[in-house]
Amino acid sequence: MDIFDLTGRVALVTGGGTGIGLAMARGLASQGAHVILASRREAVVRAAAEDIQRSGGKAEGLALDVTETGRIHEIIGRIGQRHGRLDILINNAGTNRRMPCLEMDPASWDLIVNTNLKGPFFCAQAAAQIMQERGYGKIINVASLQSEMAARNGVVYAASKGGIRQMTKGLAVELAQYGIRVNAIGPGTFPTDLNRGLFEDAEWVRQQHLKIPLGRVGKLEELAGAAIYLASSASDYMTGQILYIDGGYLSALF
Repeated sequence: MDIFDLTGRVALVTGGGTGIGLAMARGLASQGAHVILASRREAVVRAAAEDIQRSGGKAEGLALDVTETGRIHEIIGRIGQRHGRLDILINNAGTNRRMPCLEMDPASWDLIVNTNLKGPFFCAQAAAQIMQERGYGKIINVASLQSEMAARNGVVYAASKGGIRQMTKGLAVELAQYGIRVNAIGPGTFPTDLNRGLFEDAEWVRQQHLKIPLGRVGKLEELAGAAIYLASSASDYMTGQILYIDGGYLSALF
């Protein structure tokens, strides 16, 4: 028996069209999962799903804006009805607006917190209501190094990702009775759409390399293994935890 085998399981990945979400979705598909990529940019996730299909995986794309909390239960409920199950949820959709705390405005606060924390909670709630019927499920939240630390011009982002850390623990405690495991992945420094501007700064990249014991930033495909582990039966006795995939960043004192 392959404890990492996901054949027959249905997975929903929010923010799954690019970057971290797509890398994790590819990993799940490589182990046999039917992956549903969701994003407010429907054309992007549909193209990503087609790419996974061309590689031999099972995937589809659909529109889902996690800030539209009133529609989350409707959309995820339809997934459950269409497939007869939902085994895995990866809460990856996220956003950020970098600015000094003294300049933060309510609209930016709401966008960050609604996308990074409120939306994932209601996605987890909707998914758990389907999972509890089978007595089994895996919810994987995407945390951040800023779930543990802070960065300049990132107070609200850090607050939202700190919330993800505590939400993961709270959901794990409540949902364990239904056989649902809830864990999180905390990516270190990886190139994504959110930080493209930072990666264009050669000095910033050099400083990151100096802070990371492995001496380099991460490659997106290096997140797939953690996603597979947390989605599979290999992690059945693990819940309420965060796996930091950061090249040793949080372990170092510089």
